[in-house]
Order: sequence, then structure tokens, then C-alpha cells
Amino acid sequence: MLTFVLKRLLQAVIVMLVVTLIAFLLFQFIGDPVTQMLGQEATEADRIALRQSLGLDEPLWKQYGTFVVNALHGEFGTSLRQGAPVAQLLAEKMPATLELAFFSAFVATLIGIPLGVFVALHKDSMIAKWLMGLSLLGISLPTFFIGILLILVFSVWLGWLPSYGRGEIVAFGKWTTGLLTADGLKHIILPAATLAIFQIALVMRLVRSEMLETLRSDFIRFAHARGIPKSKIFYKHALKNTLLPVITITGLQLGGIIAFSIVTETVFQWPGMGLLFIQFADIPVMAAYLCLISLIFVVINLIVDLLYFLVDPRLKAD
Repeated sequence: MLTFVLKRLLQAVIVMLVVTLIAFLLFQFIGDPVTQMLGQEATEADRIALRQSLGLDEPLWKQYGTFVVNALHGEFGTSLRQGAPVAQLLAEKMPATLELAFFSAFVATLIGIPLGVFVALHKDSMIAKWLMGLSLLGISLPTFFIGILLILVFSVWLGWLPSYGRGEIVAFGKWTTGLLTADGLKHIILPAATLAIFQIALVMRLVRSEMLETLRSDFIRFAHARGIPKSKIFYKHALKNTLLPVITITGLQLGGIIAFSIVTETVFQWPGMGLLFIQFADIPVMAAYLCLISLIFVVINLIVDLLYFLVDPRLKAD
């Protein structure tokens, strides 16, 4: 177990070093920060002074080391557009993005797994065929189209739900949430549904495929031969083995939701990191966003690997 964890941690460190190098190169080769901060009419003396204060006159290896050290402390400089510390901007927007991502992932898992089990156990029924057809539609439709369609139906035509914003929120120190207010819950339904529809379809199809394969296994036949009740066979033995790949996919999809919620946040004007990236993206914001999203992916993958290791006894044997 310890060896397994150390290997994963070493891989995570290597990945983050590569990501920080890419983020560092953004500062070096995409525009001149001195020109962006001072403008074209600045004197050469002002440019030299600013370069020295920013450490841009140092060798590249030293600049990269400083960048890594600052990144470890959560410091990515100042936004060239907003004039505020990038870490402060991300800290303000992160609660909204994480709340939306975890809420939609929870809904997708809560709905997708039971539907997958149902269509596997009743694969020849008309309802199962309809659900499989709808799942194909959910995977095929682009996210922005789903969001616009939901706004049209539930906000414009029916007037049941708000079409933009986060609604009323409650603050716990620097953390904010709308899940504890009725208005906040109403505002999160449509963007969460937009993100969850694809995830529901994916989880349902994956669970169905794995469930059908598991039901054809020898140990399931032996369980039937021993006279074990079908409900116990289906929901204890078969489902437990089916959920192993679902853990991996769900974890990766959670990281994907956080990273690629930009479109949904833009459609619903959800005040998260994605909307910040679209509206006020400059080099420091882009670099910090890249490092933060990569860190989230690395942490989620590490947790998924550990869960897989704990759930699957075959890995312990290796």
C-alpha cells in the first residue's frame, strides 16, 4: 500500500512540474508583460525598472524556480486586466465552480447508476430501449445546446426556474454556497442539469455494459446454482464488481466537469472560474487556472487510484 501511494505521489509531482513549466512558458512567449502593464508610450528607464522589479532580468532557470516557489504558496502575480491578485480572484470564484461541479456529479451518479442497473436487468423491455436511445441523445448533444434548450423550456416558456446567476448565497468565512437557500437551489438546477445530462448518459451506459458482462461471469452462474436470491446476486455481488470501472470514470468526469464547465458557466452567467477565464483571461489568470485545474485532476486521480486499490483485492495481491 505504501509503495503504491509513493509511486502515485511521484507521478503526481512529475505531472505538476510539467504543468508549471508550461504555465511558466506562457509568461515568457505569449506577449510582453512589461508592455501590457506600462503601455507603448513608457520610457526605456521605466521598462528596465519594471523588469528588474518583476525579476524578468534573471536567467530563465532562476525565473522558473521563483515561479514554482510562488506557485507552491498560491501566488501567481497580479491580473493585468483587473489589477487584483490572481489568487484572490480564483479564491472568490472557486466555491461557485466546485459547488456546481460536485452537485452535478452527485446528481449524475445518483441517477445514472440505478438507471444503468435497470436497463441491464431489463434489457429487452421497451423502457430500457427508450432509455438507451435517450442516453445516446444525451451524449451526442453539445452542452451549450442543452443549456439553451433548458433555458427556453423552463425559464422562458414555463417560467419555473431562473436562467442566470447564482442566486442568494450564504458565506462561511471565505467560502460561499447557495445550496442552503431556496433561491440558490433554484438557480443551480438548470446549470447542474446541463452538466449532469451527459454524465448520466455516460454512467448509465457504462453501468449497463459492465453489469451485463458481470452477469455472464462464472461466479454469477455458481451463485444462481447455489440458490442465492436474485436480488442479492444482482445488487450485492454483481453491482459491487460493476462499480469498479465506474469509480474511475466518475472521478475523471468530475475533474472534467470542473475543468470544462466554462461553456455552462458562460451560458448561465454562473460566477465561477470558467466565467472569470472567459471574461478576464490574461496570462497570469491563464497560468494560475492551468495549474489549479491540473492540481485538481492530479488529486482526483490519486483518490480514484486509492479507492480502486482498496476496492479491488487483485491489486493488493500484486
